Amino acid sequence: MELILLKNIDRVGDKHEVVKVKNGFGRNYLIPQGLAVVANEVNRKHTAEMSRQTEAKESKMMGEFKAMAEKFDGATLVIKSKAGASGRLFGSVSNVQIASAIREQLGLDIERRKVVLADDVKELGSHTAIINLHKEVTATLKFDVVPTEA
Repeated sequence: MELILLKNIDRVGDKHEVVKVKNGFGRNYLIPQGLAVVANEVNRKHTAEMSRQTEAKESKMMGEFKAMAEKFDGATLVIKSKAGASGRLFGSVSNVQIASAIREQLGLDIERRKVVLADDVKELGSHTAIINLHKEVTATLKFDVVPTEA
């Protein structure tokens, strides 16, 4: 079954992309949840127009994305977390914590889904994250995980 995605869906595809999925997945989940529509001729034309408008908006914002990327490249965030005596964290640092630290320390509002960690952060020290601002603009963000004082 060919469907046009209305939202980005992990391991399926991006917004406005035509994907081929199994019939049951499309009929029972994607279409009823409002995540996709059937890829017929009318919907393809409508989606093509919507994607053109979206690309025009994003191209206008490309300068802002590049300015944000420059801020990230020079910045180092400090994230406080509870840790044991050996330096292992009680839990891990997630993209949600990094997004909130960006909001607090740099004053930039970044969606948590745009923050990608290469692996789980479960120890104190310096780490890096990748910020996907746009398909063409990514930034590398350095952050230090420090223990909270009791």
